[in-house]
Amino acid sequence: MHHLTFWRERRYQRLFVAAVTGVLLSLASGASSEPVRKSGYVIGAELCGSGDLAFPKLQIDMKAGFCAGLVASEEDDLKFPRSIVQVPGRELFVVADMGGWGHTDGRLLLLDPHAPQGQGFKELLTGIEYPFGLLIGPDRKLYASTAETIFRFDPIADNPRGTVETIIRHMPGRRIRLPDGTRLDESAHPLKQFVFDRNGRLFVNIGSHSDDCITPAPITRPCAAAEGGAAMASIWLFTPPAGGVFPALKPNDPDPPHLVYARGLRNSMALALHPNFPDAGYAFLQGENGRDLPDIFKPNEEINAIEQGKHYGWPYCYDLSTPSPEFRTVLQSGVYKSLCTANALYRRPLSLMPPHGAPLAMLYYHGAKFPELEGRLLVGLHGYRPTGSRVLVYDVDDHGFPKPSPPPVRYRVSCAAEPTHSFQTDAGEVAAAPFEELIAGWHRVNGARPQGAPVGMTVAEDGAIWLVEDKNQTVIRIDRAAGDPPSPLPCDTRSQAVIDQLAAFVARDAQNRIRLTTLRKGLVEKHCVGCHSDFGLKPGQPDAEKDTTVLRFMLAQDGWIYPGDPNSGRLRTRLRGISAEKLMPPGGEKLPKTEPGYAGLLDTADMLVARMVPGTRMWIKAGPPQRKFFSRANKECGEIPASKVVVVTQRSAVDKPGFSRFFRPADPYLNGECSDDDGYYIRQEFLVPVQ
Repeated sequence: MHHLTFWRERRYQRLFVAAVTGVLLSLASGASSEPVRKSGYVIGAELCGSGDLAFPKLQIDMKAGFCAGLVASEEDDLKFPRSIVQVPGRELFVVADMGGWGHTDGRLLLLDPHAPQGQGFKELLTGIEYPFGLLIGPDRKLYASTAETIFRFDPIADNPRGTVETIIRHMPGRRIRLPDGTRLDESAHPLKQFVFDRNGRLFVNIGSHSDDCITPAPITRPCAAAEGGAAMASIWLFTPPAGGVFPALKPNDPDPPHLVYARGLRNSMALALHPNFPDAGYAFLQGENGRDLPDIFKPNEEINAIEQGKHYGWPYCYDLSTPSPEFRTVLQSGVYKSLCTANALYRRPLSLMPPHGAPLAMLYYHGAKFPELEGRLLVGLHGYRPTGSRVLVYDVDDHGFPKPSPPPVRYRVSCAAEPTHSFQTDAGEVAAAPFEELIAGWHRVNGARPQGAPVGMTVAEDGAIWLVEDKNQTVIRIDRAAGDPPSPLPCDTRSQAVIDQLAAFVARDAQNRIRLTTLRKGLVEKHCVGCHSDFGLKPGQPDAEKDTTVLRFMLAQDGWIYPGDPNSGRLRTRLRGISAEKLMPPGGEKLPKTEPGYAGLLDTADMLVARMVPGTRMWIKAGPPQRKFFSRANKECGEIPASKVVVVTQRSAVDKPGFSRFFRPADPYLNGECSDDDGYYIRQEFLVPVQ
């Protein structure tokens, strides 16, 4: 059968199946109200899109006028999708599925969005090491990358593997040898993102071999792996021969020459060229994944305006011009003397982006579907911290550069007590390019959706935006939505029924009633009301009602209290100043010394949380890094690290032999698949009593 005929017949088959399914669903509408779950998302009857490109609408907080439809999920055998691109002139897409971090698990898949459910993917190439980049080249052919190579092939050929033509080989990949002779079998950033300019020149990300290139102290020399003509943490430039198309390499052909176009770039997974580049003054942008400091607000990610020959700081500088303290000696002499502050080699970031956001995709939008986005810059943030999991939209000038505004420029922090934060460095608030959020709230909401993790994005020929999300194994299509957007889903995933239950538990425990009153009088009313919130308190309330009001307020705040596990809640970290967030209340660092009994109040707060739920507090037994737990129906609900505490309500669960039932764990361990009503169960042998 001719290949295109095959795909057309599948499209007609899908239309027929969809029509029959619609009839059956209408007949059975009263039979069941059980929601369908795919990749952790609850799927209802609403659709995003129209006609044959209408897909189940996801409960993701979107910019007004937009919606997200679930095209494919883990049920379609997606394992670790990382990028997507449309086949020119076809309503088909190629998806790079890395399969995980196994060495040859990668596949390239052909997606037919019109195919019947469960039949949308066809394997094109398998056994690939770390496929990532996908792009349509200047010759309108499809190009892809592995850890060490870039190749092109025909995705709709009868034998795609037979059309593979490698154009670049032997780039630094997973296995590398450092300049000092050290061999690394797993370089930290082996993935190859790449872009073509309109002259056919090819720019390739060569990620750093480690997070920060820190070697045993004292560090007296520059980072050797980032130096020389084969520098890592850089962007390499390959120039094609006359005609603008790279030839296919034969087995004995030498690798094409390259030059190091820009240095000091830790991992350039987000690259975007203005359509007019390389004409003078037009933008070549890079989204930098900064070093992994533990502070939630340090360092910021960066948008860099790439210029040939410039150094962008890694590992010597971060944020705008903050020197890395480990490289103090290197910055005192030699070529990198005063690199971060007074060296013509260094190019500061054009703008900062939210810290730890992990930009993994960047493109200029050009399409008819969303005229309000025309020419604007889209950036996907993959990071799992509250500053990630979203898609940003930047206004740009006529040459494609985002436009910084003077400080303070604030960005939203998902699920935080202080919902916005200004861009800051060690020197204080700084200018930055403001942005909108195309996808905003993508935090985990148990029973509704998992946390989102966008990776690759592309604009289809009809103007729709397609993206892949690796954490939840999905392909998502963004389309136009009519009417007002639904209200954002709350960060709080604790239901009102559970809040009522917990308040009743405290009310029935005489010691916890005393602890609550002590906290309300000595902490909330004395130090917290007014500067943070009124906690719902009203004049004239009886003491018992005040206690209940304060408790319910704290229980309703996202992540503040996890019953039985005070170490997991933000109440403890904020009161004791042991997190990256500001100490609560202001000036609280002095109170243990200046106010008698204040240290005891903090212990009382811990004890109230620890004893809130009736049951037996037990440790998760040491062993593997994570212990899985399940629902009554054996659905996997999440994983809890060893040494965490849970409150066991049934040591030997009556409805699940061999398991213990425990109270709802802290949200970071839930994956969105389970509900409170169905309970949480873990194998008995994974629990040991808290002494």
